[in-house]
Amino acid sequence: MLLSRKAIAAPFVICACILGITLIQFPQLQKLIESKKSASLETLEKEIKSENTRLNILKKTPSFGYDNFIADLVYLNFSQYFGDDEVRDKTGYSLSPEYFEVILERDPRFLAAYRSLSISTSLYAAMPERAIAISEKGLKSLSPFVPERSYYIWRFKGVDELLFLGDAQAAQQSFATAANWASKFSDAESQLIANTSQKTAEFLSRNPKSKYAQISTWSMVLNNQVDKKTQKRAIREIEALGGKVITTPEGNQKIVFPPKD
Repeated sequence: MLLSRKAIAAPFVICACILGITLIQFPQLQKLIESKKSASLETLEKEIKSENTRLNILKKTPSFGYDNFIADLVYLNFSQYFGDDEVRDKTGYSLSPEYFEVILERDPRFLAAYRSLSISTSLYAAMPERAIAISEKGLKSLSPFVPERSYYIWRFKGVDELLFLGDAQAAQQSFATAANWASKFSDAESQLIANTSQKTAEFLSRNPKSKYAQISTWSMVLNNQVDKKTQKRAIREIEALGGKVITTPEGNQKIVFPPKD
């Protein structure tokens, strides 16, 4: 009878915990979003501090087998946080890595999260070291086949290492690994990634300061379904390196490399 009661009670305990996680995640961010037009900087900073506290609690909260659910929930919170340009212009993006420490600890196979991690934490929060460390931890749980197209994660890592740390040697290794993992698949997308990643790695092996490699890497950012602000930044960087971004009649963007590397 005691065992039966425990078995009956367990689902209610789990539901209560999940509900608790939900309750501590949404209200403050929702309140922040709704009041952003009139909130003072001091108020916004207090909200950010409170959200940081909740994320730290989530890092230590048992999942009871609901890791993917928690990861999805926190990613939704991150999307609200990152997409609120008006508030981010006032407070910055310092919470970005905190979100992804929770998300990728719970679900290291969450492929889309790695792309958002790279953009939000390296490009916007100016914390490439944190982004790379989080990626490296997640990669320990992955293989060329799990999740599908996991080779992209090595590319995101290579982007951070080359463009934001200036570590050409580490970037070369990341792009070479991306090429190796992608080469294990025969579909057109994987073969294209294998080829372009290998070329970038070769550029860096010959010339660690290669403009071609940097332009190629910024073009990855540009073509990675990013927001307009990131697109403009990528185009500025490509042009500063001597390249050009041309829009074709079909509406696609074409990169023209400088005559010399």
